[in-house]
Amino acid sequence: MKRLSKLKLSLLGCSVIVICLTNSPFAQDKTPAGSTTTGDSQSASNYLLGPGDVLEVKIYGQPDLSSTHRVDSEGNLSSLPFIEPIPAKCRNEREVQKDIAAAYTKLIVDPQVSVRIVGQNSRQPAAVFGAVHKPTSVPMIRAVRLNELIAASGGITERASGTIQILHTEPVMCPLPGEEAQALPLDGTNLPLQVVEIAEMKSGKFAANPPIRPGDYVLVSEAELVYVTGSVVSPGSQLLTDKLTLSRVLAMSGGTRSGAKLSDVRIYRQRTGSVRQDVLKVDYAAIKQNKAPDVFLKPFDVIEVTDPGITFGGVVKDLLAGALRSYPLVPRIP
Repeated sequence: MKRLSKLKLSLLGCSVIVICLTNSPFAQDKTPAGSTTTGDSQSASNYLLGPGDVLEVKIYGQPDLSSTHRVDSEGNLSSLPFIEPIPAKCRNEREVQKDIAAAYTKLIVDPQVSVRIVGQNSRQPAAVFGAVHKPTSVPMIRAVRLNELIAASGGITERASGTIQILHTEPVMCPLPGEEAQALPLDGTNLPLQVVEIAEMKSGKFAANPPIRPGDYVLVSEAELVYVTGSVVSPGSQLLTDKLTLSRVLAMSGGTRSGAKLSDVRIYRQRTGSVRQDVLKVDYAAIKQNKAPDVFLKPFDVIEVTDPGITFGGVVKDLLAGALRSYPLVPRIP
């Protein structure tokens, strides 16, 4: 009976110890390696560290050694007490935690180490603007492709010209296998520019949905204007969307009027970097009969559909040309 009583007391004592450990601050505070409170769990476990990121490092039972540390400009954790700098750049939490634990084994028996990202500062957000509903910036804590960025901006507006320009402002921090880190010009000029066709992106073409890098500027180019005057139903301006042709812009203007001289349609085209104009004489009647190729328009073209009974002269054309000289021909990214 005495042995049985002693056994019961021993089991009761063990139960109390287990309960105490389970409810102790040590047990509650022990965070599994790789966990984080920022972003989703999948992105946290795959997040590769870089300069500026902040980590919370805890050595259990050693409160004096537990604190937050910032990855320095060289990509190391150099402020951990009593140990050499730990490489952190392009590594995840688990890898860094393992190295910290190994370093402290020289000072502590079986150190229990927890590492958690508390500040993701190494990657600049990507910005999207131009012909989108909501110009915005998107945090780059995980891999993001172009279509996700466009969705985050509310989608493309009707003013889009048909192309998207992606300007890379920062080199690739952690190149993937087979990918080379691209050095950027130190003076910030001639930065790499990638152009994507909107139609190809919408059709699901893989190459037209590239990955976006931290710090990228994504410009959905806005359409410039072309002007239609003369013998058409609705003279005025039209947006120069992707691959706009003479036939299409005349249809958008309501079509030509009866009696218009279709064999002598004229396009007044501004020369790049010059105040002079080129005059293109087009046989629109032959285009309608599929006897001649259609003409692709350029920004600020002035299309004049002549009428034998009306003399337009050069007044309207000169006024339009003078007003257009101050407009840039190519959209620029700030």
